[in-house]
Amino acid sequence: MSIRPLLDRVIVRRVEEERTSPGGIVIPDAAAEKPEQGEIIAVGTGKPLDSGKVRALDVKVGDTVIFGKYAGTAVKINGEELMIMKEDDLLAVLG
Repeated sequence: MSIRPLLDRVIVRRVEEERTSPGGIVIPDAAAEKPEQGEIIAVGTGKPLDSGKVRALDVKVGDTVIFGKYAGTAVKINGEELMIMKEDDLLAVLG
């Protein structure tokens, strides 16, 4: 199944954080926080402007981004948890 976000939305796959502390302690899934960064796997067509034109998004597929803790909507596609969010919910692009 393929997924294509609409307008100024993006699909983000969370990047898994390290499950071991610097001291060597393994952190269980229940205690670990969900990562606030991920890789963009799909982008929409752009943000519609008041003039009727569409502004292309500043991010592209493959970018690693940072987003807010409560940003976006989690969805499960083919058993994989993905995030759908607006470009405005993204805070920064890493790299």
